[in-house]
Amino acid sequence: MKIVCPGSYDPVTNGHIDVFARGLRLADEIVVAVVHNPSKRGTFPVGQRVELIREALRAEPATAEAVEAGRIVIDDVPGGLLVDYCERIGAAAVLKGLRSGTDFAYELPMALMNRHLTELETVFIPGDPAYEHVSSSLVREVHGLGGDVSGLVPDGVLAALNALRG
Repeated sequence: MKIVCPGSYDPVTNGHIDVFARGLRLADEIVVAVVHNPSKRGTFPVGQRVELIREALRAEPATAEAVEAGRIVIDDVPGGLLVDYCERIGAAAVLKGLRSGTDFAYELPMALMNRHLTELETVFIPGDPAYEHVSSSLVREVHGLGGDVSGLVPDGVLAALNALRG
């Protein structure tokens, strides 16, 4: 079974990597769909986000082999409905990591709409409690204000963030 794990991943965090690794227990293939709005400028260009994810997955023992075997694929998705994308690539479900009840309250209506539109199911995985407080936006904010985000993002992401700081 192929499942899609969509997100902006701006930047990818260790919590995301954990969800990808645990998702491998549920699916033959995970498509990490880097979704973006071409009219919005992110912290990192989409191509760099894809490369940072690829680098992080190859550096992590739990995912390195899966990347090489094609069990984790990273795709740049410029927009449109997620259900249409999933249908186009033959994905059976969406995978979402949940950090808290707030995430569930945000994700549940989208999951129900996706099921309403095309019967696409969503699988929720509770996040590792070690990363419950970690989000891409909080990482960007804390790092931008000079805080230490090491241990919350892959080493390559930390280096890229540091390069932005100058």
